[in-house]
Amino acid sequence: MYVLSSGCQWRYVPKDLPPKSTLFGYFDLWNWDGTLDRIHHALYVKCREDMDREASPTACVIDSQSVKSDPSGYDAGKKIKGKKRHILVDTLGLLLHAVVHPADIQDRDGGVLVLSTLFGLYPFLQSSLLMADIRARSFKRLQPKSCRICKSKSSTLRSGKRVRASAATLVVERTFAWLNRCRRLAKDFENLARNALAFLHLASIRLMLRKLCLS
Repeated sequence: MYVLSSGCQWRYVPKDLPPKSTLFGYFDLWNWDGTLDRIHHALYVKCREDMDREASPTACVIDSQSVKSDPSGYDAGKKIKGKKRHILVDTLGLLLHAVVHPADIQDRDGGVLVLSTLFGLYPFLQSSLLMADIRARSFKRLQPKSCRICKSKSSTLRSGKRVRASAATLVVERTFAWLNRCRRLAKDFENLARNALAFLHLASIRLMLRKLCLS
């Protein structure tokens, strides 16, 4: 968490903390064996319950963010050489799922990758709002027939309720703003995409822990 918040290098961790080799060893181990994912999911369920919501959401918003990095791909639309973060958030702005990949992968392909790697984690999703230039046609084969897939121009976001597209845009952009408070995420410093994804999950864990402490 210190490396995530300060953006410092591992060797600059304060001396009152464990050695850098121990810290990175646990970071790499928990990332590899799925411990970070299990912690993130447990905190997410707890946050939903504290807000009097069902543990599994029924609506989500998908969007992407390009950040500078090297080596990586090139996002011709935003003219950024780096990586792209595709995130899936609920209507509260909490992170559901994320994928990190080179920036030269288009939004529609990255969005499909996000939904195809959910593996039934949130089975009650009923509507998805796609931002930017993501094509809804690519997503129809990934979700049940009962799930509505809407573009950002549509106002439908949640089952039985209508929300303006601008409000949904603010939800996902606010999530990016929350995550970018961590200096480590201001730029993608990681050589491996899985490490970049791990820091993204740590930033979401940090956010949810603060919400739970204030509730």
